[in-house]
Amino acid sequence: MFRTTFLYLSNAGWSRKFVTNLGLARKAARRFVAGETLQEAVEAARELNKKGLLVSLDQLGESVHNEQQANRATDEYIGLMEAIKANDLRASSSVKLTQLGLDISDDLCLNNMRRLLTKAKELGVAVTIDMESTAYTDRTIQIFRTLRQEFDNVGTVIQAYLYRSEADMEQLATEGARVRLCKGAYKEPADRAFPQKADVDDNYVKLVHAYMTAENIQHGAYLEVATHDPKMIDAARQHVTKHNIPADKFEFQMLYGIRTATQLELAQQGYQVRIYVPYGTEWYPYFMRRLAERPANVWFIAKNFFTK
Repeated sequence: MFRTTFLYLSNAGWSRKFVTNLGLARKAARRFVAGETLQEAVEAARELNKKGLLVSLDQLGESVHNEQQANRATDEYIGLMEAIKANDLRASSSVKLTQLGLDISDDLCLNNMRRLLTKAKELGVAVTIDMESTAYTDRTIQIFRTLRQEFDNVGTVIQAYLYRSEADMEQLATEGARVRLCKGAYKEPADRAFPQKADVDDNYVKLVHAYMTAENIQHGAYLEVATHDPKMIDAARQHVTKHNIPADKFEFQMLYGIRTATQLELAQQGYQVRIYVPYGTEWYPYFMRRLAERPANVWFIAKNFFTK
């Protein structure tokens, strides 16, 4: 019920208008969002790099409604790539296909992704295509596969709460794909996603084990273990230790502002750790999904209202 409520609010226009006009809410959101400007994101990334952490920068935004908006978002992402290079950041980037026009046409989205990836490759920046709801899963994977025929600096995301993810990852492993594995943050029906957390957790561990094999790694498969769950992290560590998987053949990924002590601990233990750093004015849906994930996040926000 808790998660369902916040996922509903993430798409509710009336709630967005109310929350984004609250000064304290904007302040609280800064726990999870680096700021509203690219410069603020660059500064946050620089500080994380100093601590030995890698970064994935994401300009927040989801579906656009016309070609001009999609092209403008692509231009802004190209500016992000240039900022990564200019500031010598140890950073990649993440992008949602709906930002680049997927709801308008696949061709528009592909053209914008090609433009973005061409510049990213020129600058030596990797790009991950974020996964959205199941309304976009097939099209996202197809666009990723099309782009991988032309670019070697692109990866994608698979969500462990979906029943289909085991088959998707089996195929992606044979293709030597770079995959970020997360649990999933959208509300999905029970015929598409495991409704119980325990089942999602079991599937997550199963997918980690299946993807990180010597054979898959030899074919170029690279797993980004994106989780804050201590049990999932421990399962991944035990697996790579048991199978002698080198630290440069996978990485942990975590969100900006969540479990910062664990982030540093993993990096100090010699693991590659990349922090997903979002920024931009369209922070509301992302913020609400973070609240949906853990009651502890809501408690943190509540304290902002009652403490100076």
